[in-house]
Amino acid sequence: MSRSPSRPPAGLTIPAAGHAAALVLAALAVSAHVGTNIASYGGMAGPYGVHVTVRLPQVIPGQAEIAVRPTAGAGAVRRVTVQPVFWQTGLAGAPPPEEASVVPGAQRLYSATVWLMTSGAYSMRIGVEGSAGNGSVMVPVGAVATARLGMDRSMAALLAVLGLVLAVGIVSIIRAAAGESVLQPGAVPDRASSRAGRLAAAVAVAVIALGALGAARWWRSVDRAFERGLYRPLAVRTTVRTEPTGRVLRLTVEDSAWRARVVTPLVPDHGKLMHMFVVKSGSLDALAHLHPVPLDSNDTFETRLPPDLPSGRYRVYGDVVHESGFARTLVDSVTIPADTPSGAAQHWSRADTDDAAFVVGPGTKIDARTSVLTDGSVMTWVHDTGALIAGREADLRFAVRAPNGSPAVLEPYMGMAGHAMVSTPDGSVFVHLHPMGTVAMASQALFERRTQVDSLRRGAGAAVADSAFRAGAGHAMYDGSSGEVRFPLAFPKPGPYRVWVQVKRDGRVQTGVFDVDVK
Repeated sequence: MSRSPSRPPAGLTIPAAGHAAALVLAALAVSAHVGTNIASYGGMAGPYGVHVTVRLPQVIPGQAEIAVRPTAGAGAVRRVTVQPVFWQTGLAGAPPPEEASVVPGAQRLYSATVWLMTSGAYSMRIGVEGSAGNGSVMVPVGAVATARLGMDRSMAALLAVLGLVLAVGIVSIIRAAAGESVLQPGAVPDRASSRAGRLAAAVAVAVIALGALGAARWWRSVDRAFERGLYRPLAVRTTVRTEPTGRVLRLTVEDSAWRARVVTPLVPDHGKLMHMFVVKSGSLDALAHLHPVPLDSNDTFETRLPPDLPSGRYRVYGDVVHESGFARTLVDSVTIPADTPSGAAQHWSRADTDDAAFVVGPGTKIDARTSVLTDGSVMTWVHDTGALIAGREADLRFAVRAPNGSPAVLEPYMGMAGHAMVSTPDGSVFVHLHPMGTVAMASQALFERRTQVDSLRRGAGAAVADSAFRAGAGHAMYDGSSGEVRFPLAFPKPGPYRVWVQVKRDGRVQTGVFDVDVK
């Protein structure tokens, strides 16, 4: 359990001092995604299409690196600006926009760096100017301190030597000033002058030593305070119980900051208060995309598990969005028992129609090109840009063909053309993304609303997020008849990944699965 300060940043929690486990987990769950500090966005900034990649700093205050690539009408773009907007201050308290510079040797790519001065929910306001007029878009991100940067040993040794030289120089100057400054040029210091110089030097050594000791204690205090401020996932507990109607998963948030309502309330994203992903540990052979409902003041969430989900150990990821615009992932693991009641399938069929599960059948080969869906359609990963490179923006493009070979008609799935999940085998990376990228649509709606009003009263954010979802804001980014869906993403590190892509056809969620190696 965490110990909360009197006034922590809303939407964040601060762990107790010395909580080693929290420091380990901080590297795993970082602001709505696991194992990555890169946010990706693909959409429109007024009349201009843009791909935006934000690489967040590991320490706060720190500099975020933003790359903007205009896509539609790129030849007409004259200027790109970036402005960090903190959720509590809005545009009125934001610094002036930074003009992005053209990256030499890169086609239609702009870059900028901006300072993020405090932890919490930010939105990068991307401004685009060109022949079609001016446009802008909010790209929400979460700024949190996730690492304590150490000093290189050689640099520490060099600074220690330079400090010693400086101290010796100061003592020598004080000794000379006290014992010899009043003598005539060429005079030899007498015993009294020498004694005065030595006494002054001794006092100087004592003062310098006390100053160094005080500075060391101050530095240790600042270091401990920074360590206490490192972001960590909230403490949660996940259990599974078996009822006559099926297996039920319960996730309870036990963190003191959550129960004390220190964090801001939750708002729905894509019409759901939580998007939960239950992934089979190690093999990744089973995935469930579920939407638990809250039971008691949003402390406890429950959902029915798919009846065909095999028993075993699973990783649990629960994506939620706070009213501040801060998105986070609740992380835990749970063992799912094998006993599935006979009537579970019937009750599962009456559950949330947006819930879906996918289990890799025995002997099924997963590759990086095609995946056969349960309705006989074929999903193909169209690799337009060759090998995928870690840290480099990529446009993941998938085409779905109906059993007769024609482009499949894709229905909106929670307002989007599709949803995708990306994971490494060990679970150190897990990302949930949409055609608009890794950013949460609810966060974007909240920041857009805050550009129109001075502030939102506590509890009003849910209506804003729900209204944006119902109005279809940010969703008209695909032609359902084309049978294609795209996702902007920058893979955080090299190695093997499994990618699940979910679309909806004929009222049913279809899941394609791919394995790919990132260089």
